[in-house]
Amino acid sequence: MTKLNRDIRRQNRVRKDLKARATDKCRLTVFRSSKHIYAQIIDDISGKTIVSASSLSKDFKEKGSDINGASKVGVLIGEKGISAGIKDVFFD
Repeated sequence: MTKLNRDIRRQNRVRKDLKARATDKCRLTVFRSSKHIYAQIIDDISGKTIVSASSLSKDFKEKGSDINGASKVGVLIGEKGISAGIKDVFFD
């Protein structure tokens, strides 16, 4: 078994457990690269992204991968989620 297969199996196992615990909630995913940070709220039932935010948007002028950029992305995804009618999410 290759390292990639092990990683994918672990990722699927963890997601399966999270989905079983939070059946009626949407999933919040966060990805941080060396330069930017991205966040999405995903509805697993329909398989679609409801809202997303990143440090690449027009509001960000400074570096996006530091603590300040992450907090701004968090505030932005929270505001967009509330305006879309999402109150509870679980972190993936």
